[in-house]
Amino acid sequence: MHNRPIRSFVLRQGRFTPAQQRAFDEHWSRYGLDYDGRRRDFTAAFGRAAPLVLEIGFGNGEQLLHSSQAEPARDFIGVEVHRPGVGRLMNGLAGADLGNVRLYAHDAVEVLENEIAPGALAEVRIYFPDPWHKKRHNKRRLVQPGFLDLLASRVVSGGRLHLATDWADYAEHMQDVLARAPLWRPDPDHASSAERPPWRIETHFERRGLRLGHRVWDFVHARL
Repeated sequence: MHNRPIRSFVLRQGRFTPAQQRAFDEHWSRYGLDYDGRRRDFTAAFGRAAPLVLEIGFGNGEQLLHSSQAEPARDFIGVEVHRPGVGRLMNGLAGADLGNVRLYAHDAVEVLENEIAPGALAEVRIYFPDPWHKKRHNKRRLVQPGFLDLLASRVVSGGRLHLATDWADYAEHMQDVLARAPLWRPDPDHASSAERPPWRIETHFERRGLRLGHRVWDFVHARL
């Protein structure tokens, strides 16, 4: 019997609007990266050499659009399996004529394993990943020891990892996994999990959680 890998996401595409379809038709050649399982030359993809920031699971792209405008000296790789969100972000990027973002509509683990070279990343950002809050589903959570080891292999020494969640039990889980990760240590400049770092905006998704009474935790760690 073939064992299928555990996925940290469920593919819920939702309604694909005409505008989102047009984004793929008109803008994928500029912003999209087709996964082919081989090491990617990101200097060629962006047309320059700059620090690379990976955002995993960017949703509708609100944060990534902000980041690309606020941090023009850095290049951003976004990975999101839900194509409507990818289309929405591409429309935003094209509307602002931004050139420092490239996108995968693919599984982040496979992208990390096969397309991103060791030490290629300056930073990884994972904001509000699926909490898989039912105990029997906790194993599906993206933030696990093996995954942090994979990230450490792709982030340069001195680089950064930033996690955020609005689920208390996932925050405890993140804190525990990070504490046992041999190549990550808390960033002394962002030691409090209660303070949102200045580069992360308060998104629509986050505001909805706050209205429901959720607290938000931010964990910023540095690569040894």
